[in-house]
Amino acid sequence: MTDHDHPSGRRAACRGRRCAALVAVGALLPLPALAGCTDEARETSVATSQDIARAPRGELKEGGTLRWAVDGMPGTLNAFQSDADATTTRIAGAVLPSMFTIDESGRPQRNADYLDAADISARDPKQVVTYKINPKARWSNGAAITAADFIAQWNALRGRDNAFWTARNAGYDRIGKVEQGADSHEVKVTFARPYADWRSLFTPLYPRSVMGSADAFNDGAREQLRVGAGPFLVQKRDAKEGRVVLVRNPKWWGDRAKLKKIVMVSLPGGKRAAALADGSIDVAAVDQVAAKRVASARRASSGAPHTSGEGNAGPQGDGKRAARSGAKAAAAENTVLRGYTIRKALEPAYTQLALNGSSGPLTDDRVRRAVARAIDRQALADTVLKPLDLPSRPLGSHLLMAEQYGYQDHSDALGDQDTAAATALLADAGWKSDGADRQQAGEKAGAPAPGADRADRDEDGDDPSDDRYGDASADDGPDGDGDGDDRNPARSGHGAPPARGGQEAGVRPAAAEAPLSFTGAVGSEVQQAALLRQSASFYKQAAAREKDAADGDTGSAAYARYKQYRKRAAQSLGAAERIETGQAPDLPGSGGHPGLRTAAERPADAAAAPLPAGHKGAKVAAVKKDGRPLTLRFVVPDGGGSVQLRTVGRQIATMLGRIGIQTSIQRVSDASYFQDHIASGDYDLALYSWPGTAYPATDARPIYAKPQPAPDGSLTVEQNYTRVGTDRIDQLFDQAASELDEGAARTLVAQADARIWAAAGSIPLYQRPELVATKKTLANVGAFGFATPRFQDIGYQM
Repeated sequence: MTDHDHPSGRRAACRGRRCAALVAVGALLPLPALAGCTDEARETSVATSQDIARAPRGELKEGGTLRWAVDGMPGTLNAFQSDADATTTRIAGAVLPSMFTIDESGRPQRNADYLDAADISARDPKQVVTYKINPKARWSNGAAITAADFIAQWNALRGRDNAFWTARNAGYDRIGKVEQGADSHEVKVTFARPYADWRSLFTPLYPRSVMGSADAFNDGAREQLRVGAGPFLVQKRDAKEGRVVLVRNPKWWGDRAKLKKIVMVSLPGGKRAAALADGSIDVAAVDQVAAKRVASARRASSGAPHTSGEGNAGPQGDGKRAARSGAKAAAAENTVLRGYTIRKALEPAYTQLALNGSSGPLTDDRVRRAVARAIDRQALADTVLKPLDLPSRPLGSHLLMAEQYGYQDHSDALGDQDTAAATALLADAGWKSDGADRQQAGEKAGAPAPGADRADRDEDGDDPSDDRYGDASADDGPDGDGDGDDRNPARSGHGAPPARGGQEAGVRPAAAEAPLSFTGAVGSEVQQAALLRQSASFYKQAAAREKDAADGDTGSAAYARYKQYRKRAAQSLGAAERIETGQAPDLPGSGGHPGLRTAAERPADAAAAPLPAGHKGAKVAAVKKDGRPLTLRFVVPDGGGSVQLRTVGRQIATMLGRIGIQTSIQRVSDASYFQDHIASGDYDLALYSWPGTAYPATDARPIYAKPQPAPDGSLTVEQNYTRVGTDRIDQLFDQAASELDEGAARTLVAQADARIWAAAGSIPLYQRPELVATKKTLANVGAFGFATPRFQDIGYQM
């Protein structure tokens, strides 16, 4: 997973409750590399909101260590600081009090381990919430959790004291006072302004030793949490080894943690497949390539390549030894991988197409709506979700996820995909086609020649995303290990201009009609050709096994061996054929035959022929206004983890091409993608993701708030990087955040969502897939979806 820092200077303008967390997590969530389709009828068989291998506590062993991969060492252990991240949140959930947790449908639930009750006890003249703390609840130093801890946290986070370096204060800034009730276990919170999302407050709760002073808040909990009150405690944070060790809390009053220890291991996404293969991790969020390796391990062969004719000299001996070695390593790896399973669900996060409404043609809402109505969101969802056997339906809300309580599809406020309607909107905005200056649909202006986009492919031409998740392997195609090979463009369907003498350049010559001896090859050459063919067969078998062992991981040692053996097989076969067809330069009578050309000698590919009218990829006329074509700059990340994101981007470009909109696709580095382009507004179109939330009235407001002019003349956008917003949307969010009737609040949120759709600055495409590899013996852990993990219930099955 790739994270990007938010730009400096934006912190002060950030009013959202989880501003820092949303920025860090939502800036760029690259997609797993996915492709292909599965049977649509299987959709309903999949649990979409959560997949954690539920098991009763009584069926779990006591003890054990869980090694859990996280994206990186936590920037801080204080969840309310600007450099808090997902690892901070995970650790806090295990070691600190949460007054309310979130269930799998995205609804807050009172946590009985800490609260006996929590309710709105008064609404008029002021909203009052009364908390009754579980008398058993206490900090690990033996001190009881009391109203004093609530008061200290409110004072630190209310935003009145700049000495506290807080990243967020939403909700706390609405509180008028916090005081002790009937006793130290009762807390009364009186709000100066009504607050619908009051359940979001005091989670996590820190001890007053952390919240009681600015120095303790700013520095005391960055690297250590000496006091906790969860089923686990932080024992050690080892930055050198990249580990945070959590151990059972001996003072914990709730259900005893099944695990003795949890070790959070800093492990980048690119290294997780290898960690799974050597068994050094127990739980890890993974991409599709790693997930596929786990899923296919049970069908991988562990035998050595079949060979015949022991003792042959030459390369075939090396091939056999290499094949045996590779097969042995692959078998060992597959044995380990068979100990894992993949948990999958729809992640509470969605990918959107962002349209920058601050400059250029997209300032016109008619052009934005035309872009939106040209896009087939169902096709994009199918591309991403069907290969995983997850429901492939487009997301119909900016504010609630599909499995979330209260979800409604409001996309009809904008309208479904309709090419005619999109074309009419463009015409109404003055962008019309004159029938000239045609472009290839989806092709950016000044695009390179066909084949120049192979940066997303490996050196064989294989697209890393062109594979399927699960047990069924994708066809190898011309680069596979079937009948064809890449030296025969005629077989693989790639034409080339004819060469002199009627010979097609790059096409394998037919075998000589006369006996070999009559074309110049005599007895020793016949034997040499036979040996070369046998050697090619050995290398090809070895290559096939190494490719199976690599299972799509182009960075693995097995894949490197596959490429090496495949090349040797081609070389041996080519040498045999040159002998058999009289092309070997040292053979009598072989001179002058053109033979096979190297890639450097082959003519460039011919331009593609025009497609028939009506074909989905047919050339269409570019729309123009005042003689200028409508061209949008589509910025996409260039990293290896964003292959599928770029695939989706190219699909969108093709869809826009069908209504005459040209797209200039610009690939930029992952490091600069968010900060230098998305946050700064240097794009027309972009793809990035936002996480879902149980508190949309609070958390989503800064994402869709209307940008406001700053005193220096700049634009304060908060987290609204599309720069598209309205006063009415802001009003609806504000009303929803103050509405204490839950049904009425949901109605206001729904109205805000419909207006966000109508503004056409953000087009939700689909919920992202969540893939988590876990040891098969683990229970109550995996793809949690919205749900807060119950760390004390995670354990190994008996």
